[in-house]
Amino acid sequence: MVMPEGPVEQVVSAAVAAEEFGCSRVWIPDEGLAARECWVTLGAAAAATSAVQVGTGITNAYTRHPGMTAAAVATLDEASGGRAALGIGAGGALTLAPLAIERRAPITAMRELVTTSRALWSGQVVDHDGVAGGFRRARLGYGRPDIPIWLAGRGPRVMRLAGELADGFIMSFVHKELIGDHVASIHRAAGEHGRPRPRLCYMTILATTDRAHQRARAALTFRLVDSPDHVKARIGLDARAEASLRRALSDGGPSAAARFVRDDWVDAFVICGTVGECRAELAALVEANDIDEFQVSVNDLDTAADDLALAAEIARPPN
Repeated sequence: MVMPEGPVEQVVSAAVAAEEFGCSRVWIPDEGLAARECWVTLGAAAAATSAVQVGTGITNAYTRHPGMTAAAVATLDEASGGRAALGIGAGGALTLAPLAIERRAPITAMRELVTTSRALWSGQVVDHDGVAGGFRRARLGYGRPDIPIWLAGRGPRVMRLAGELADGFIMSFVHKELIGDHVASIHRAAGEHGRPRPRLCYMTILATTDRAHQRARAALTFRLVDSPDHVKARIGLDARAEASLRRALSDGGPSAAARFVRDDWVDAFVICGTVGECRAELAALVEANDIDEFQVSVNDLDTAADDLALAAEIARPPN
């Protein structure tokens, strides 16, 4: 995952480096006004690479009409020679709040984005009154029916939806003690609907330095305020602390809000320690939870190549 918080040229360089390090996918988040526009950036990344899958990691159903999102990913797939994927989440405060967008019925909105996208890519005519946008005799006219769709989130309903509908699920900055519960929920939902389980991807920061630890604080800020209530209660994120985080995010963004993130919160969500300690913990989490992929979090474009090299070293199985 490459956070596009800098010039597109730097984001593309990070995507190229990811391909060179053997990564299978490059995800670029749709963070609204907080970063570069994702679809333009994804197009540039696709043009500069030849093998990696490229997709939104993640977008939402609100900032664009769902039909336009379906058209965008189908166009990206065409331009990249069949390498596109669509990653969807509920939509968080960092993206929606500055645009004054209300997150209404997020699970329904995500479901509708999945089902209408697949229908449009399959050449069907779509009539639908949706939470985030309606369709009247809509037809796309192009698109690959099997473009993969990944979901992401932290609540039980999105995990059930992933088991029911998704090709993959991204566990992004999940409390490490809850990963097993998440996986079990997804597997159970897939079984109930007679589907193979989605591929499982785990993403967090690998913090081996004080600088990386501080970057983890910033990366956690908006994710913590968007966490389910039971997770907030588990870590002791009360209403007063959450209000401080939200005010700081609104006033100065994640870097300004980082000072309100406690050390024990970082430890709960981030893999920290020496290279060897991080390698051992990651390997244990992957094995214990039947995880298919690890997603490297590239949050600082100036150090992207170094971060990717470190991740490649840590992801190497222990001897």
